[in-house]
Amino acid sequence: MSRFIALFQQSLPSFLQGMGITLQMTVFSLLIAIVLGMVTCLFKISKFKILKGIATVYVDIIRGTPLLVQATFLYFGVAAAFNITIPSIIAGIIVLSLNAGAYLSEIFRSGINAVNKGQMEAARSLGLPYSKAMIKVILPQAIRIVIPSVMNQFIITLKDTTIISVIGAQELMKAANIIVARNFRSFEIYGMVAIMYFIVIFTLTKISEYVERRLSNEKGKRKESA
Repeated sequence: MSRFIALFQQSLPSFLQGMGITLQMTVFSLLIAIVLGMVTCLFKISKFKILKGIATVYVDIIRGTPLLVQATFLYFGVAAAFNITIPSIIAGIIVLSLNAGAYLSEIFRSGINAVNKGQMEAARSLGLPYSKAMIKVILPQAIRIVIPSVMNQFIITLKDTTIISVIGAQELMKAANIIVARNFRSFEIYGMVAIMYFIVIFTLTKISEYVERRLSNEKGKRKESA
């Protein structure tokens, strides 16, 4: 037991640094993905066939290929084709953003479809053009509907950062691989990593459940008052 504790104390600085990079990649990726997903969603529900086509191709390609393939294609393939060097963390953020953005696009679209169609009709009858009605009336309601799904996507993206270790990003899984390469104590090291991921993801899951309950309670109260 004392050897395990000593190993944990010795590895903790690397673990914390790796977890910090993991969380940074996840947060930055999701922020970019939210914007990308919303734009793609609006393109997909647009009446313009070109915009709709661009969004459809993007979503189909991302959802139809594994994240590992996307990461290696960007980091090795694109870099080699254009003779450039992409820092592994930047490449990881780009890949995670593109991947999450495609899924968030569908989440946002389902949220918009869940809003009562009468809301748009009422807004248009008041003289609001389609774009303003969408921004001021439909999107605020849709965003409230999809908040739990967006938080769930945050958890999924956090898990997906482990795949980014294949391109050399120094996140938690990569830090564990480096430590194992030095001391060959894979059972203990990967066990510690699993526990750290479990603690973070379990905490985020409980927060997501709490937010979902709050939103459900508020929705129930509004129905009762109505």
